[in-house]
Amino acid sequence: MANMIQYAKEQVSRVIAQAYEKAAAAGALPGGVAVKGSVEIPKDPKNGDYAASFAMAGAKAMKMAPRAIAQALVDHMDLGDTPFASVEIAGPGFLNFRLGHRWYGQVLSAIESEGALYGQSQEGQGKRVMVEFVSANPTGPMHMGNARGGVLGDTLANVLRRDGYDTWKEFYVNDAGNQINKFALSLQARYLQILLGEENVPFPEDGYQGEDVKELARAFHQEHGDSYRDVPEEKRLADLAAFGLARNVPKMKEDLRRYGIEYDEWFFESTLHQSGFVAETVELLTQKGWTYEKDGALWLKTAQLLRQKYLAEGKSEKQVDKLDLKDDVLRRANGFYTYFAADIAYHRNKLEIRGFDLCINVWGADHHGHVARLQAALDGLGLDGSHRLVVVLMQLVNLLQDGQPVRMSKRSGKTIALHDLLDEVSVDAARYFFNSRAATSPVDFDLDLAVREDSENPVYYVQYAHARICTLVARLAQEGYPVPAADQVQGEVLTAEEETALVRTLAKFPEEIHTAARDYDPSRINRYLTDLAGDFHRFYGACRIKGEEPALLAARLKLADSVRSVLANGLNLLGVTAPEKM
Repeated sequence: MANMIQYAKEQVSRVIAQAYEKAAAAGALPGGVAVKGSVEIPKDPKNGDYAASFAMAGAKAMKMAPRAIAQALVDHMDLGDTPFASVEIAGPGFLNFRLGHRWYGQVLSAIESEGALYGQSQEGQGKRVMVEFVSANPTGPMHMGNARGGVLGDTLANVLRRDGYDTWKEFYVNDAGNQINKFALSLQARYLQILLGEENVPFPEDGYQGEDVKELARAFHQEHGDSYRDVPEEKRLADLAAFGLARNVPKMKEDLRRYGIEYDEWFFESTLHQSGFVAETVELLTQKGWTYEKDGALWLKTAQLLRQKYLAEGKSEKQVDKLDLKDDVLRRANGFYTYFAADIAYHRNKLEIRGFDLCINVWGADHHGHVARLQAALDGLGLDGSHRLVVVLMQLVNLLQDGQPVRMSKRSGKTIALHDLLDEVSVDAARYFFNSRAATSPVDFDLDLAVREDSENPVYYVQYAHARICTLVARLAQEGYPVPAADQVQGEVLTAEEETALVRTLAKFPEEIHTAARDYDPSRINRYLTDLAGDFHRFYGACRIKGEEPALLAARLKLADSVRSVLANGLNLLGVTAPEKM
């Protein structure tokens, strides 16, 4: 669990603290001053590898000029048992530390010892986290928006697991409620059109018009003929919906499996209704005083709950008063529970019944108005939804071909299905491209770029670096130069700028994983891998390996193989293959 960046920062703080104690004992600095300056990585490597602001932070308390403090520290500093080769004073009093070969060797050792798990940590402390993603209505095929949410959620769960969380992947199947009724009405119309003629049966204005609905109706007709023409509509709709769901859900599973996504559970909304859990949850809200009846319906005091939530988060009364807060219906006058009621029950099931510490949902940006309302409802149940429910809102996908946008419309049936996309581009390209930007940014998915085999295609660029190293390692092994163990490498021979830059990039990987987990932004792994591949290509172009004297050949070969290991590691987090030949 080596985070060599964090280790170096801790060593800077330790060295400065020891130097201060010595300087204070010698009378060069006033004693008893508790000062904690920051330790940062300078943007320009000319300013060292790490820069500490201790001298500036302590100037007021010590009543001394920062550079004088810095000089006293340097005069009493011992770098002998540290990863640093030198320290210098810069600017107003920064202490700039430069890493030595010992640290570079430790990075290679960490990569070797941890292998495929390099970058793991215990930051998550084993907390149980559910990542719920995609959760598309089972009324049609998976589409482009689902494709982005799929890789975002899947990769985020992988990153969180590597950061020390106990993660669970879940798909919530909306197999109840209004959209299923609309699905059944659409199927019924298509079925009756087969029997009575299209011109004699009107299609619902807001129905699902895709070709997949027609196919399901034809399949139902082939199986049942005209036997459902005269049955009561309630039974016909129920059986049509069940027929459609029994075919659509397995197709969704198949599409997602092809896309490299396996869930720990497919959770069906209908089970919440059948078990009485939705009714029980609404009754709990009533017992806590958060509901009222009006016009025959049962309402949640959403506005009051939101007001309480926003004030607790630091908004002023004036700011909250300006918000257009409204209450929500939980149970309609006809006795049916709303989707919102079921959603509250589902999240109560996650947090209270199954005991997840944190729930992360990946939703489309069009759901943004639902987030605070759901969190507030969970607050009303005493489940601390404002902190235990995190929603990652995902922007749209813009599909491009020949430089022009490809239009998509689910309602008209012209949606681009995930299985159609995967017929055009590889799973690797799809997963890499959809995870290439933070969820808050739209993604331009260029179909032409995704199939190109050159450095302009980011996934090809990274995979090619991995394959190139595999070929190099295999060729040198045949010539009698196997990859050496880290403790057999003389780190001091790696002095070229391209070599040290590459090791520093390798060292960043654990920090990138942690930051990606902390910010719920798995696209950081894509950007890191692109940077690492670029640094390797520059190293490979500038630093010859074959033909060098043995110590340098061994060190550079080990460095290259370490890059191979970390590239494979990162690609695995993304669910992308690491080919050995291309």
